[in-house]
Amino acid sequence: MSVSTLPQAVIDAAARFGDALAIVDRERLTFAQLEQRVLHGAAALIEAGLTPGDRAAIWAPNSAEWIVACLSVQSAGGVVVTMNTRMKGLEAQYILNKTRARILLTVGDFLGQDYRTLLDGLDLPHLERVLTLDGDWNAFAATGRCLDRARAAMLAVGGDDPADILFTSGTTGHPKGVVSGHAQSVQAFTCWAHCAGLTEGDRYLIVNPFFHTFGYKAGWLACLLKGATAYPMATFDPARVVDLVEGEGITVLPGPPTIFQQLLTSSAKTGVTLSSIRVAVTGAASVAPSLVKRMQDELGIRNVLTAYGLTESSGMVTMSQMGDGVERIATSCGRPIPGVEVKCVNRLGESVAPGREGEIWVRGFNVMAGYFEDPEATAEAVDAQGWLHTGDIGCFDADGYLRVTDRMKDMYISGGFNCYPAEIERILSAHPAIAQVAVIGTPDERLGEIGKAFIVLRAGAEATAEEICQWCRANMANYKAPRAFELVEALPVNAAGKVQKFLLAAMAGNEGARHG
Repeated sequence: MSVSTLPQAVIDAAARFGDALAIVDRERLTFAQLEQRVLHGAAALIEAGLTPGDRAAIWAPNSAEWIVACLSVQSAGGVVVTMNTRMKGLEAQYILNKTRARILLTVGDFLGQDYRTLLDGLDLPHLERVLTLDGDWNAFAATGRCLDRARAAMLAVGGDDPADILFTSGTTGHPKGVVSGHAQSVQAFTCWAHCAGLTEGDRYLIVNPFFHTFGYKAGWLACLLKGATAYPMATFDPARVVDLVEGEGITVLPGPPTIFQQLLTSSAKTGVTLSSIRVAVTGAASVAPSLVKRMQDELGIRNVLTAYGLTESSGMVTMSQMGDGVERIATSCGRPIPGVEVKCVNRLGESVAPGREGEIWVRGFNVMAGYFEDPEATAEAVDAQGWLHTGDIGCFDADGYLRVTDRMKDMYISGGFNCYPAEIERILSAHPAIAQVAVIGTPDERLGEIGKAFIVLRAGAEATAEEICQWCRANMANYKAPRAFELVEALPVNAAGKVQKFLLAAMAGNEGARHG
């Protein structure tokens, strides 16, 4: 069958791959069993009142149940809202209320945390039901009886229907929900799987989180489309990775550079390589040529690829090719995928010549449907001709390979996660002792970059950097929480009163910094 939706992909995979393994987690599921699990889950959701277009949020770590629940919601015609597992209660409340999610699928225990308790006392007027994937889900799904109705619902989902809403932070200080349709996700990650050489029978270890495109669509969705086996990993553990690679013969392992740096450290101590891995795909941060070479020489990984994308582009814009040399892989993000136009433009929106830098614009099937219920922000990001203005700076070489040379103003990447100072500043401003705050990214050997907060205290207030650090970790996801703090008398501003962050960057090496 022609596949243009995720529910169709489930049906097609069951027909094509049948008894082959689809997921290996706490149990082993074949593609045929996955289809049955999804049918029951979709039936239960329909019988519980979920209707096409309704939102259901998933706030949980990687697991087989995450995949089944996501596909069940989408098969019932619902829209999945993914939520970062590092979020705290107020952050989760904003997303649940913004999307008016009727159902929350979460966990009762992840790293000692019951996520339900983080919502205690918060106003969630639209949330009707909470199910735990590690407790309630299987029993709930077993109540789904009308499988014919569920299959009809799966087939009724259209390619242009919204499949999911993934939130991305922005300069407004509030996260924005990126709406993507079924067909664009299927098409984009069919391209990804082709570029990566993913094939039936591959064993794919997914360490990237499912709430992010890298783990969800470049992860288990690509496996579903190609008949590869998905191995979800809830938390990254180098020793566990080595055990799985050796025990299961893992052949595919994508991840940000930090993951491979940790594996190299582990390999240096143990002498173990990862030679069964045929393909590694990395991105989310700049990649040094030395890292690519070490991944090949010391870890034994035969093919290392890089890619570029953003949530607003379905996670895919460009990707390198098999056979590209180490230098090209490390210094470029590959070529545009089929069906996608990319250009670098000057301030007038005119294309610049190869080798010249400009803002990266993207147009094609992969561009988001828009920000959820935010037409003004959508119009700012996507112009009338359909070009997505990424805010990233880059240039093409003579062979059509894209190099990203700078990132969106102010944004920095910490451990592979995008961090937007405006959002972090908004949360920090709620601290009772803080009058003003400005956050910038500063270099860090392990994480690539970390946040540094310059803070002006309120008159008469007292607080130490250590106290503010602990408050940050209690009130925002830990990758967002700044790691360095400097208490200052005033922030440098221009005549219009705007903080001059380039001056803060120059100050960042001062001895007054305190690290949490």
